[in-house]
Amino acid sequence: MNRNKSVIQIIWGGALILAGIGVFFRIPHVLPKVFNIEQFSSIKGFIYFCFYFMALVLIGGGIKKIYQNYKDLKRDRSNQ
Repeated sequence: MNRNKSVIQIIWGGALILAGIGVFFRIPHVLPKVFNIEQFSSIKGFIYFCFYFMALVLIGGGIKKIYQNYKDLKRDRSNQ
């Protein structure tokens, strides 16, 4: 993999992590508005799970992307 692509992927991984952190901070502000909708008020636990799971997937995916591309970047650098 070329160097520029690895750097872009590392930046994208950082953006994923920041998005996941943003979801964690927005959940307490957004969910009360969601629960005002009558259809969603009966499944509060499931909605909490979905939002927190989505945040964890974003953070985990970003960490994985950074780790893999940093490792590739380091390996390419040592081969030169």
